[in-house]
Amino acid sequence: MAHRHKKRIIPWLLVIAAVTVAGFAYTRWYLTPTVNGRAVDVEIPPGESLRMVAARLHAQGVLPHPLDLVLLARLRGDADAIRAGEYLVEPGTSVAALLELLKSGKVVMHSLTLVEGWTFKQVLAAVEADPSLSHTLHGLDAAAIMAKLGHAGQNPEGRFYPDTYQFPKATSDAAFLERAYRAAQDHLNTAWQARLPELPYKSPYDALIMASIIEKETAQPQERGEIAGVFVRRLQKGMKLQSDPTVIYGLGAHYHGKITYKDLRTDTPYNTYTRNGLPPTPICMPSLASIEAALHPKPGDALYFVARGDGTHQFSATLQQQTAAVQKYQIKHHSP
Repeated sequence: MAHRHKKRIIPWLLVIAAVTVAGFAYTRWYLTPTVNGRAVDVEIPPGESLRMVAARLHAQGVLPHPLDLVLLARLRGDADAIRAGEYLVEPGTSVAALLELLKSGKVVMHSLTLVEGWTFKQVLAAVEADPSLSHTLHGLDAAAIMAKLGHAGQNPEGRFYPDTYQFPKATSDAAFLERAYRAAQDHLNTAWQARLPELPYKSPYDALIMASIIEKETAQPQERGEIAGVFVRRLQKGMKLQSDPTVIYGLGAHYHGKITYKDLRTDTPYNTYTRNGLPPTPICMPSLASIEAALHPKPGDALYFVARGDGTHQFSATLQQQTAAVQKYQIKHHSP
């Protein structure tokens, strides 16, 4: 009788024990936070085993008991599902939530902004200074960089789209630049398809060159189309563009902050006072607005413009009007 009673008790004890263990595991894996107080940034290198990942997280203060992650992952069949990358583990994250995060591939994203009007030299400096990128291009000149990107023989100036780009840590600088290059090509080609007819451009690249000049000529969005109109009409009439920013670009390190009459007479491939037509390459990275302006110039009869000194320009149709505007806004303003 006692023997039969004992046999009935043992299964219940096993059930109670199983329920207790399950409750303990559920509480520990699903309810107990692994991180308290502040978020922790962790990195999982490629190729690490589940045990190595758990040990790494434990060492970084994210996982109090590394065996918890190992057991849960194996019970759920996720031992090989963890993805490498940088993750931000928020306070209150449970072991189960941590496992889901590591499986998701939702890595921390970093950002870098390429500013409209920058030269390639400035773009490269920003890329080289970003600690979140993996640097593979250091020491290479512009030609070698373009070759590495798969665009050998192309001048890099103006070929990267100004925007804010997000990327996971350790993205290569080459991959970052190639993404900006593709974005510029896509925007330029789309805009080119919708251009006005009878523009004096032989290719989308000509429009890109013009857009870069427009970008440097004005900081006023409402003036872009009008400045584009002036330059387009000058090209159509065979007049020199006479754009100061192209002269400055051509001077390079010889420019010292103020353009002089001598600078305007110093011939370079970019001096649009001494040479007809467009310069050989863009002079900066133009915005989409400047590209649109180059391809949709504002109609009118203005052939000249001069800075008023307040960031805007005075537009003139004749040389006589331009001379008067220069006298009013430039010579008088700079006289002692």
